[in-house]
Amino acid sequence: MNPGLQGFLLTALEVMSALFIFVVGSVVLALLVLYLLDRRQTRDAILRNYPVLGHFRPLFERLGEFFRQYFFAMDREELPFNRAERNWVYRAARAEPGTVAFGSTRDLRSVGTVWFVSCPFPTLEEDAVAPRPVTVGDHCIQPYRTASFFNISGMSYGALSKPAVRALSRGAALAGAWLNTGEGGLAPWHLEGGCDLVFQIGTAKYGVRHPDGSLSAARLKEVAAHDTVRMFEIKLSQGAKPGKGGILPAAKVTEEIARIRGIPIHQDSLSPNRHPEIRGNAELLEMIARVREITGKPVGFKVVLGGQGWLDELFAEIVRRGSEWAPDFITVDGAEGGSGAAPQPLMDAMGLPLREALPLLVDKLVQYGLRERIRVVASGRLITPMGVAWALCMGADFVASARGPMFALGCIQAMRCHRNTCPTGITTHDPRFQQGLDPELKSLWVANYLRRVAHEVGMIAHSCGVREPRELRRRHCRVVTGDGRSRSLEELFPQPHSG
Repeated sequence: MNPGLQGFLLTALEVMSALFIFVVGSVVLALLVLYLLDRRQTRDAILRNYPVLGHFRPLFERLGEFFRQYFFAMDREELPFNRAERNWVYRAARAEPGTVAFGSTRDLRSVGTVWFVSCPFPTLEEDAVAPRPVTVGDHCIQPYRTASFFNISGMSYGALSKPAVRALSRGAALAGAWLNTGEGGLAPWHLEGGCDLVFQIGTAKYGVRHPDGSLSAARLKEVAAHDTVRMFEIKLSQGAKPGKGGILPAAKVTEEIARIRGIPIHQDSLSPNRHPEIRGNAELLEMIARVREITGKPVGFKVVLGGQGWLDELFAEIVRRGSEWAPDFITVDGAEGGSGAAPQPLMDAMGLPLREALPLLVDKLVQYGLRERIRVVASGRLITPMGVAWALCMGADFVASARGPMFALGCIQAMRCHRNTCPTGITTHDPRFQQGLDPELKSLWVANYLRRVAHEVGMIAHSCGVREPRELRRRHCRVVTGDGRSRSLEELFPQPHSG
């Protein structure tokens, strides 16, 4: 071997050996320092008793959230949505076949399981009809008439990224559904797709506010001037956090979002927990009348119910004043709603779930003779045809879903929506993550999903012997009760006679 090359190799080996010794020594020294720090600190008992090794515990806890859904949880086990539900949405969004083999993995024996009453003579395809159009706001200058019974619920631009809103807007237009703007104001990306829009007025009046947070009639008229803005929804509360206003962390308050909302840039955007000017039913009805007068379009409100006493008082006040004072629609959100981030006590334990709230609202409307005047929108963990069909059986005119369309966009239920680090680009304003969401492709996925739900709800309706989904009634659906036997919704929730 060449003496020069041999010398070079020996020198290289010596350097590598020295580097290896340095690295190993540095690691040992670092571990020793960490060991001493862990033993001396008193904040964490695990680290004090198990220095160095104790640091792996939070790492494994964090990794467990991600590995659980892939390796350890059964198909029907997870919450808020299990693998079977998510995969159904993914297949629907990609227009993949929805058939399965060898029987259902759904436990048909557990309490609360819903199933539908098959008819011995189901509706033939030639006898089926398209969903009938429903008019909202007959009393308005510009009422809204639509046949779409499955729509996209409120998610604001700010909570969602620009490409996500663009995809939802285009997808809703392709499917003929409406898109609720959420409380974050009207963005150009809502208008871009040309879909019907429901503009939500949150407690902070984003997009239609004066600097002091009060409602601006001029800004409201500007929003109403858009033909595609078809209705206005006053948000009293939402399923994820009844009793608390919206939360948008400073990291998500970009210059554009601040301009659209009318708020300071790069500061936490915290909405009040209620509309300051709405102290009771009288002020609520007056706010509805004011917005309707300014816009000329249907106005309703969104609420999470906590009991029936308030509904009795509200509907009695409407009857006393006259039906022209009634909201044109009510969106009832179940406590299981959750597209927004919220404190865990509110997320876990506040408000009625939709399975109780929806029949309560519908029956109270019937009792006070307001059912034909006020339309009902059901919202809260309804992402599959079974859930949507159940809501129609229970008396809803429309169903609105937020997390279903999020799954159609590619959401993997990482549950990091509020941290601006969404790996799918849906709930982040970091360009590095947003680049993964192609609005052109994902708008097709959203449209496929909305159409598949509507189609398969129609399939359930035809199997029950009716011609279209809005003909479903409580007698068409049964629920497994505590004794292991099923009972009809008609028996469990008998409707009162109209007052």
